[in-house]
Amino acid sequence: MGFLLLHRWLKTKRLREEMNTQTTTPVKETKAQRAERLKLEKNPWECFEEIRQFASQGLTAVPDAWIKTYFRWWGVYTQGDGGGAVGGVGGEGRAMPYFMLRIRLSNGFLNAAQLRTIAGLTEKYAGGIADITVRQNIQLHWITIKDLPEVLQALFDCGLTSMATCGDVTRNVTGCPLAGLEAHELCDASPLVDEVTQLLVDNPEFYNLPRKFKISISGCQDWCSYPEINDLAFTPAVREQAGKKEAGFSIRVGGGLSTEPHLAVRLNAFVRWEQVVPVSKAVAEIFRDAEALRENRERARLKYLFLQHGWTADTFLQELERKLGYKLEPGVPEQQPDDVFRDHVGVHRQKQAGLFYVGAAVLRGRITPLQLRAAADLAERYGNGELRTTNTQNLVIVNVPRESTAAVTLGLETAGLHVAASAFWRGAVACTGSEFCKLAITETKGFTRWLVEELEERIPEFDQQLKLNVTGCPNSCGQHRIADIGLEGKKLKIDGRIQDAYYFCLGGAVGEHAAFGRPVGYRCAASEVPDAIERLLRSYLDERRRGENLRQFFARHSETALRSFLAGQDLPPVLRDSSPGRIPHGVEG
Repeated sequence: MGFLLLHRWLKTKRLREEMNTQTTTPVKETKAQRAERLKLEKNPWECFEEIRQFASQGLTAVPDAWIKTYFRWWGVYTQGDGGGAVGGVGGEGRAMPYFMLRIRLSNGFLNAAQLRTIAGLTEKYAGGIADITVRQNIQLHWITIKDLPEVLQALFDCGLTSMATCGDVTRNVTGCPLAGLEAHELCDASPLVDEVTQLLVDNPEFYNLPRKFKISISGCQDWCSYPEINDLAFTPAVREQAGKKEAGFSIRVGGGLSTEPHLAVRLNAFVRWEQVVPVSKAVAEIFRDAEALRENRERARLKYLFLQHGWTADTFLQELERKLGYKLEPGVPEQQPDDVFRDHVGVHRQKQAGLFYVGAAVLRGRITPLQLRAAADLAERYGNGELRTTNTQNLVIVNVPRESTAAVTLGLETAGLHVAASAFWRGAVACTGSEFCKLAITETKGFTRWLVEELEERIPEFDQQLKLNVTGCPNSCGQHRIADIGLEGKKLKIDGRIQDAYYFCLGGAVGEHAAFGRPVGYRCAASEVPDAIERLLRSYLDERRRGENLRQFFARHSETALRSFLAGQDLPPVLRDSSPGRIPHGVEG
């Protein structure tokens, strides 16, 4: 046990002893103190047998510490009753006697047999509902405590797990879903994703971090895994020495969304291939050992070293090199992607001669057992049985011969998984929403489907790239702050009734023009959102300059002008955060 870990354990042990010997009223723990105490008392990854016991004893036998804390280390957390945050107390809704479970898919990789297993679990235990998430996972719902060990065992048996998809640990390590296949990638970084996952997941040295820790590793020049919003991200870089080119990585740290978004900070370092794993470990240790981040659960992410504690790129690099025990070489110039649309939908050539990938747009990530099986069958029949998930909630079949692409496309389209989709269908992303999430303010999945269908009918001529992200609360699990049009869930009182509403953020972007969407001061009832977006997009179509995309159009207009486009009239701005109650930090996918 490292010195800082031992120090924390002794500190907590002493605190418990003091509280046990008090004769006066015990001191009430803060949320952060309780979380830190519970984490030091138990490593949930070592306690699978307890989960088996809970299954046989029933939900009433499960201790509160497991319900609210330990289950999360296994990717399991309680499911809301459909009322969302406003249906509960203190910004968190009421829980049902069911669980959500998130399946880890490192780099988004899986095979046909695994997809069939997920289809079977979805059909038998999860109410026929599965969701692809924005971190390339697949999430199930309606899991009972009785069935939980069987579900986890079935995942183990096919080479999958739910471990570390929630909780204060390293979440699913994301990467380009086309790693090893993309014609223009600088390197296939997927082996590094696997190595870092093996290092940080199910390792007792890293089960107790201050908060979630998100990593992206990619050799893709399109940066499709959104390094800008990860805690730690490696993007491809090339340097030339002695006339020879060497592929390596740039490194960024401290990115994240939620209620205080922060773009990852680039460090002045060139990271060689063999250094990625030790650098990842060192950054994880910096995060783990940052005691200041353990004092407030709402400000415990790595980004708060920069936002709250005065760290800079230089000080972080100095501490990183101290942990490593050696200096990293200086960074090299990099080419950031310029307005690249990163959804992997359609039929595209791979680097392998004669092979293609076929990407299907899965609207709001919601997918059925029938569709999962159809995709698995197509991958096996026409490809080599490999599939990939994307962080735009889509599904890709890879290694398809040219002559079979039409058959795969037809099969996916027949299953309702569109390969040729509208800009609205392709661009829509949605968080879990109040249907299952206790932190959400609005319902998102059904709303997003209705919204897309409305826009397809109203503006069929719109064919520009569009990122339309819907999130049910300020936590940005739907990543609305990096979307062209970001919708943030609110509530409005209309004719005496509380109704779902959305606040608009416009012009978010990643890559060369990375910026968070501007809160433009416009909010409306959910039922009025199609009207507002139609007015906005028709204004764009009517007034755009030659070659001007949406991001550029939004950038050259003031918030007042954008608000008038949305409303169809001049309106004063409304406050963004006018929803009732304070919403806790969420658990995005």
